[in-house]
Amino acid sequence: MTDSGHQGFATRAIHAGQEPDPTTGAVIPPIYATSTYAQDGVGGLRQGFEYSRTGNPTRRALEECLAALEGGRHGRAFASGMAATDTALRALLRPGDHLIIPNDAYGGSFRLIDKVLRPWGVEHTPVALSDVDAVRAAVRPNTKVIWVETPTNPLLNIADIAALSQVARSAGARLVVDNTFASPYLQNPLELGADVVMHSTTKYIGGHSDLVGGALITSDDELDAQFGFLQNGSGGVPSAFDAWLTLRSLKTLEVRMEKHSDNAERVAEALTRHPRVASVLYPGLPEHPGHEVAAKQMRRFGGMISFVVEGGEEAALEVCSRTRLFTLAESLGGVESLIEHPGRMTHASVAGTLLEVPAALIRISVGLESADDLVADLLSALS
Repeated sequence: MTDSGHQGFATRAIHAGQEPDPTTGAVIPPIYATSTYAQDGVGGLRQGFEYSRTGNPTRRALEECLAALEGGRHGRAFASGMAATDTALRALLRPGDHLIIPNDAYGGSFRLIDKVLRPWGVEHTPVALSDVDAVRAAVRPNTKVIWVETPTNPLLNIADIAALSQVARSAGARLVVDNTFASPYLQNPLELGADVVMHSTTKYIGGHSDLVGGALITSDDELDAQFGFLQNGSGGVPSAFDAWLTLRSLKTLEVRMEKHSDNAERVAEALTRHPRVASVLYPGLPEHPGHEVAAKQMRRFGGMISFVVEGGEEAALEVCSRTRLFTLAESLGGVESLIEHPGRMTHASVAGTLLEVPAALIRISVGLESADDLVADLLSALS
């Protein structure tokens, strides 16, 4: 990895792993659209490359940059956030093991844990991760992983990463943090004691709704070796083009996250004053129960907001159908603003479980449009 730990975030985002091409002088790393590499004799690999599932120069540049931004020694890029999640959990868990998950976890993560790992023999316990004592009480002798989202998707709850890292360490477990909502710019879990950071790079890191990807970052050499083995053995790797698109996006991550945060603060403030809004879930609001912890471990509070409308599910569905700038769509973190109904869309997989989300809940991903226009669009939809 490029020795860039002393440099500012934007400098690392633009330069880490991205030296000008030594052959042509190109300042942007090339897209190495190749499946295989010529060898100088049997086993004579050039810079270690033999086959692009195992390694690709564009992907390696991305992995070095991601590691630098999270303050880790190692980065691994994957074809999706779920591929990264699956790799992390299969590396860390075996049949008979137990993990603790948020009681409001992302629906896709819960589906993997409940429908794939549980039949494999892995037990899980959903816990309110904002309650450190409750997490400590949920630890069992066979607990191997505490899986953290902060802020959570979609209820925007906050977990104290430093406190949970101590719980994990005392239990001999690993703390893995899904840092997708915050991005490496707003929060760095490794610095707070986490063992592994996971990203769906599809979201804020990609930032333009034009790629799908995932990543794992760690400073543990043994864990990285396990991730690398599964990355190659399972083959869930991104294409060179997707790796290149992600590198392109990282260069503007800092300025985008600042604007996302600016706009979200304006939108959240407007929603709190609307009579049809029962509650606003945004860690940047002083009344949010996780505000103090978020302020301690995040640079700012990000671009994700959830809110509950008066009138139940039908009212929420009506609001989702009436926006014009907020596009009704799944996913998040792009330059355009999105709105969705988690209960019917991204979190349908948790219906009927302890993780079921409120029927009147709406989740919005606040984009980079004019804040005045976004506020006007939501107020119109609520009127």
